[in-house]
Amino acid sequence: MPGPLSGHRPRPRLAAPRRHDVIILGSGIAGSTLGAILARQGASVLLLDGGTHPRFAVGESTTLYTLKVFRLLARRYDVPELEPLTSYEGCRDEIAPTCGTKRHFGFIRHEEGKEPDPAEFLQFSPPSKVLQTSHLFRQDTDAYLFHTAIGYGCDVRQAFHVEDVELAEDHVAVIGRGGERHEGRYLVDASGFRSPVAHRLGLRKPPEALKHHSRSMFTHMIGVRPTDACLRVGPEDAPPIPWVEGTMHHIFERGWFWSIPFNNAPGSKNPLVSVGLTLDERLYPKSEELGPEEEFRAFAARFPAVERLFTEARTVRPWVSAGRIQYASERTVGHRWCLMSHAAGFIDPLYSRGLTNTGEVVNSLAWRLLEALADDDFDEQRFRYVDELQQGLIRYNDELVNCSFVSFSDHALWNAVYRVWCAAEVPVNLRFDRFTERFTDSGDDGVLRAMEQAAYPGLPVPGSHGYKALFDEMVRVCDAVDRGERTAADAGRELMRTVADAPVVLDHLGLRDPDCRFVYPKPEDLRRMAHWLRHEGPDELRYLTTGVDVHGLPLPSAAHEERAPVPQ
Repeated sequence: MPGPLSGHRPRPRLAAPRRHDVIILGSGIAGSTLGAILARQGASVLLLDGGTHPRFAVGESTTLYTLKVFRLLARRYDVPELEPLTSYEGCRDEIAPTCGTKRHFGFIRHEEGKEPDPAEFLQFSPPSKVLQTSHLFRQDTDAYLFHTAIGYGCDVRQAFHVEDVELAEDHVAVIGRGGERHEGRYLVDASGFRSPVAHRLGLRKPPEALKHHSRSMFTHMIGVRPTDACLRVGPEDAPPIPWVEGTMHHIFERGWFWSIPFNNAPGSKNPLVSVGLTLDERLYPKSEELGPEEEFRAFAARFPAVERLFTEARTVRPWVSAGRIQYASERTVGHRWCLMSHAAGFIDPLYSRGLTNTGEVVNSLAWRLLEALADDDFDEQRFRYVDELQQGLIRYNDELVNCSFVSFSDHALWNAVYRVWCAAEVPVNLRFDRFTERFTDSGDDGVLRAMEQAAYPGLPVPGSHGYKALFDEMVRVCDAVDRGERTAADAGRELMRTVADAPVVLDHLGLRDPDCRFVYPKPEDLRRMAHWLRHEGPDELRYLTTGVDVHGLPLPSAAHEERAPVPQ
């Protein structure tokens, strides 16, 4: 396939070709991003979607890693329209003034009938010098990406209802109502849970294949009060960043409420707040008497501070209420097809991993698909890593979220599980920085392909044996609690000791101290962390500052100790 055409954008095709290189089912963030990339590189792409834009979608909270992946996609595949997604200002100025800012992950634990204990407040703010995470108003961001894909030449059909898919040795085809047929060389299914390819091939794993259990209900509301205004605490218990400026997680035994404001930053003209409730359906079966809003408010009323959040709130769009939302697939790639992102599986919105996973899968699939098109070779083995990555993302997220739900009933255990999650956030971002810096300096795409050569695809720190051991210990301890073999308090004390002693937990971030409620590293903390990492840290993470990666590849020469600690 031809490479990027610097400074030149292909004109949209006036008529759809009879046969496309790639057919993509679904034109949300996953499908439109991949479509834009493929079309930018010269492939003929057809986007088919059962709905129309603009439309409501969840998955609104980004992470620092999300932004890094999308910035890399923009530069690796020469699609600069992806760059605005990497900052609040970019979203506001280039897409629409409807997104919110996200400066932290906030967690407040609640017990029925009680005010939350300030000693149990937790806030994590990922350090970055350049990027600023956001709350994406998906009807605007998705429509923006959809039209970006069209601008690069994708043909589209909205309100197209798939009746069948045809997966042959030498072609693929999608058949709609009335027999309308579209044929191509490769099929990417990015349609979500109701994936036609998963249905056609019977790919869904049985429910018992996943540990985590939750159901969910969600909507957009107006008049939701900021968390800061609903807590009865003194200024000494205020976090370094106001609660309203981040994604709020109000957790309770086997469940959590989310509050994702779009109205929390200067320049936003969107008064809405995304709200939802996710809870273990085994402990809290779906009510047959109450509708989702009545059930949501009944749960909120159990927790005084949460109830105050929604006292004056009004619903502005229909509620969505779903039973158990977890699913996975036996395999995600085959001859001439791929289940991508949420068509492959989904666990839970906790930790905002959905958009990050989507970006990672697009990044790993796009270059392989472009080469397959150029070679006219769609052997399944070419795409084996994409399946390994997606299976790993689903597996490790399943275990992480399940451990979190198990721990929510006891602060000691939750505090330790939270720190295992936090322990991955800085290393994985620094790892990504080191590879992307070398790619930027050299222009060698092989650097990014080498980044995939990690021992544990999908693990929060995919190349770290030490983090894998810490993660596995968390799973072992929480599984024992879940089986009733030990108390949560005892397990929490043990896991916290493991966290404090783990070499891969970075010093000077406060993660080893169970009483450190707010992880908000200042520049001096990051300089000390970098010095420790370079001179005393574990060998397997030393490459984050020494200038040599885990594969022995030299990284760009620079004053690594000064620039490495702060993810870009």
